[in-house]
Amino acid sequence: MKTKDHLNNHQIVDFDAVLDEKFGKVGSSSREEFRKEAYVYYMGQIIHNARKSEKITQAELASRIGVDKSYISKIENGDIEPGTGTFYRIIQALGLRFDVVKPVCY
Repeated sequence: MKTKDHLNNHQIVDFDAVLDEKFGKVGSSSREEFRKEAYVYYMGQIIHNARKSEKITQAELASRIGVDKSYISKIENGDIEPGTGTFYRIIQALGLRFDVVKPVCY
């Protein structure tokens, strides 16, 4: 159990250094693999949260886009990354919009 003193022990952490140590330097194959896995997990969480917000089940979402419930579960758990077409159908089925924009450079 964490004590109050532990919670008040503020330490500045260089997260780039932590990631470098754990997953390799930026550009390395291990770091790239971690980035891809994190992205797939993040995408799954966005879909999960949007589905919950719309109050529909995985089975209902699956039915709306023509896939099995287990496929939606795998996406939400970050086990698989849906293809572009499937992702677009999911977004539409959830009543969301996906915009592709050019980033603003500073």
